[in-house]
Amino acid sequence: MDFLQPTSWADALAAKADHPDGVAIAGGTDLMVGLNFGQPPPPALIDLTRVTELSEWARDNGTTRIGAGVTYRRIIDEIAAACPALAAASRTVGSPQIRNRATVAGNLGTASPAGDAHPPLLATGATVEVESVRGPRLIDIDEFFTGVKRNALAPDELIRAVRVPVAAGPQRFAKVGTRNAMVIAVCSVAVALDPARRGVGTGIGSAAPTPRRARDAEEFAAEALPWSTLDDLDPALAEEFGARVAAAASPIDDVRAAAGYRRHALAVLARRALAWTWAELKGGRS
Repeated sequence: MDFLQPTSWADALAAKADHPDGVAIAGGTDLMVGLNFGQPPPPALIDLTRVTELSEWARDNGTTRIGAGVTYRRIIDEIAAACPALAAASRTVGSPQIRNRATVAGNLGTASPAGDAHPPLLATGATVEVESVRGPRLIDIDEFFTGVKRNALAPDELIRAVRVPVAAGPQRFAKVGTRNAMVIAVCSVAVALDPARRGVGTGIGSAAPTPRRARDAEEFAAEALPWSTLDDLDPALAEEFGARVAAAASPIDDVRAAAGYRRHALAVLARRALAWTWAELKGGRS
């Protein structure tokens, strides 16, 4: 196995072009677990930790651009106000040691259906910034996940950053696991409200071959919520929203949970997340 350690973004792109079957790492928190369990190593490792620009983030024109090397810990500490759902999901990732190393870009590169960062990125309409020696391009988050642990990256492309719209309203992330911490999600949900547009965003994790949105639930809630009056949330509306989120999933039975349990849990999580965000919106307007 070749080990490459570029010190500039241009060198990193050149290394990926020369080793399209190589794996880029920053924290390496997913890859190293697999290697420890006997998975075959990749032909090459491209260590990006010395590419300093990847560890930068900035806010510009209503968007937070999070470099591929920015860790979950820094998202929690530095970016939570702009990206509350993503920060909430970041708090649930592994242990403190993992959060000090792992990155959202790594989560995207692995493209696991259970990745904690994915539902908030879907709910907020994030964009993935990728590049190769052929040039840069932007991938809408809705088009990024192409299958189980597969994504839309070309073999010679690297993730440079993730662009997340600054929160336009309350956001929540919730997940169910077999314990409270350091656990892979049985299922997860993110909900984001945009009162100015009267929009509702959703993201579902660990309940389908890929992370996905519940578009029918979004359209229903956007139309049914009392945006003008900010009346209390109708329990029947919340129940229907939860049912539509659950209907958008296609879960399986596995070692973590049965498909039926996942559907039930998704409905409960979505109902609660909508109630929490609506209560926060009402509180902010009072």
